[in-house]
Amino acid sequence: MADNIHPIFEQLVQRDERESRLQQRSKVLWLTGLSGSGKSTIAKALERRLFQDGFFPQVLDGDNIRSGINNNLGFSAEDRSENIRRIAEVAKLYLESGIICINSFISPTREMRDQARLIIGAHDFLEIYINAPLEVCESRDVKGLYAKARRGEIKGFTGIDAPYEAPDQPALEIRTDELSLLESVDRILDYLNPIIAHN
Repeated sequence: MADNIHPIFEQLVQRDERESRLQQRSKVLWLTGLSGSGKSTIAKALERRLFQDGFFPQVLDGDNIRSGINNNLGFSAEDRSENIRRIAEVAKLYLESGIICINSFISPTREMRDQARLIIGAHDFLEIYINAPLEVCESRDVKGLYAKARRGEIKGFTGIDAPYEAPDQPALEIRTDELSLLESVDRILDYLNPIIAHN
């Protein structure tokens, strides 16, 4: 089967040409953290700020992806790994298109995030740890997921009966129990702006 596949990537408009058109450097931001830590909230606000500042960003969010391209996947360890693999491949397409791709996924294990980093490329993969204590995440619980997990209605829920492995050396750590949304976004932008500015 592989003998019949002939990618034409090198014949297409290249990343540096697209970056020049968009006047930005594309990167993949990978926001990881517990459910309720603030990943989606920060991703939405960050996307809006970048767009207002003249950049061209795109958010990939867990619930959106699972209702579309990954709607055939469950929450077994194998399916969660495949979920992240597919997301990383999509993020890489955005990266090659010159777009700043903001990913918001629990991605609970280092192995999963390492897989995404390998697909995307270590130089372009910016791991951002959205960190809040479990009790703070539970108190936010807008979806009621922690309550269901505590009652045993959801099995394998990260932070309750499945582990979350915090990043060892994230590019950035945002403590959402200590920072406001505005402060969190400002801190990410302070780090990001020199990286994505097109010279």
